Amino acid sequence: MNPMQNCSFVSVTPPAAIIDNAAVTTAAVDMAGWGYAVFTAYFGAMDIAATVFKLTECETSGGSYTDVPGADFTVLPLTVPSATDDNKGFRIFCKTRGVRKRFLDLSVTIGDGSSGDYVAIWCDRFYPISGDLTAAGRGLDQNAIIG
Repeated sequence: MNPMQNCSFVSVTPPAAIIDNAAVTTAAVDMAGWGYAVFTAYFGAMDIAATVFKLTECETSGGSYTDVPGADFTVLPLTVPSATDDNKGFRIFCKTRGVRKRFLDLSVTIGDGSSGDYVAIWCDRFYPISGDLTAAGRGLDQNAIIG
């Protein structure tokens, strides 16, 4: 099997209605059995900057999350997505096995604009210890493996 096929997709925030002056609803990602995470936030039309954009972690899905060092876009040299970042993507690459807590969550808050921002967020998990690498095990409805 091609090593690039050893991955899983997790929807953190599916495409939805515009968000203004509110925290983005996100789902925590369970990293048990996976060694690496890539969080992607893709913004559509924006009229206001994000005020919070950071990766957090916790040992339990519903517990108290703490910031992952180096993954807070309000701390230089990183910068939060701005009102002019229409149709741009932002990524956080994070080694997890042995160095992070089990659950990761991307915390995003959109500022108070005239209309708000569109955003979709997902996580790609890599380097499984073992597991189901069917389409469902990869977090997909279907997949095609060519070649």
